[in-house]
Amino acid sequence: MSSRIEQLIDELEEYIENCKPKFMSNSEIIVNKDEIDELLRELRMKTPDEIKRYQKIISNKEAILNDARAKAEALINEATIHTNELISEHEIMQQAYEQANIVVTQAAQQAQDILDKATMEANELRMQAAQYTEDRLAELESIILSALQASNANFSTLVGSLNQYKELIQSNRRSLHPGDEDLESLPLADEGEEGSLDII
Repeated sequence: MSSRIEQLIDELEEYIENCKPKFMSNSEIIVNKDEIDELLRELRMKTPDEIKRYQKIISNKEAILNDARAKAEALINEATIHTNELISEHEIMQQAYEQANIVVTQAAQQAQDILDKATMEANELRMQAAQYTEDRLAELESIILSALQASNANFSTLVGSLNQYKELIQSNRRSLHPGDEDLESLPLADEGEEGSLDII
C-alpha cells in the first residue's frame, strides 16, 4: 500500500503531464498556481509524518535485524561450541583408542616375550635334565661294569683257590691210604658240586 506522499507525488506528476505547454515552448508549461500550491502544501504537511513513520519502520527493521543477528550469532556460537565439544570428544576418543591399541600391542609383545623366554628356559632345562640323566646313567653303567669285572676276578680267584684245596684234600686222603688205589676213584663229599664250578 502506497503512502500519502507517494500519492501526492503521483498527483503532481499527473497534474504536470496534464498542464498545457507555454506558447512556442517545449519545456515550459502553464500551471494553476492555487492547485499546485495545494498539492505542495499537503506534501509538506505529510512529509514529516511519513518520514517519522518510515524512521519508525526503519528503526523496527533495525531492531528486528539486530535481534535476528544476535539470535543468529548465538546459534552460531552454540553450534561452534557444540562442534568443538564433539571434536574434543572425538579427539579424546581417538587418543583413547590409540592408547588402548598401544597398551594391547605392548601387552601382546610382553606376553610373547615371556612365552618365548619360558620356552627357551624349558628347552634349556630339558636339555640339562637329559644331559644330567645321561651322565648319571653313564656313571652307573661304569660302576656296574667295574663291579662285574671285580666280581668276575674275585670269583675266578675263589674257584682257583677251591680247586687247589680240592687237590690238597685228595692228596691228603691218598696219603692216608697208600695201598688203596681205589680211593682215587672215590669222590670227596660235594666233589661233584665242586667239580661243576666254572670260571667266568
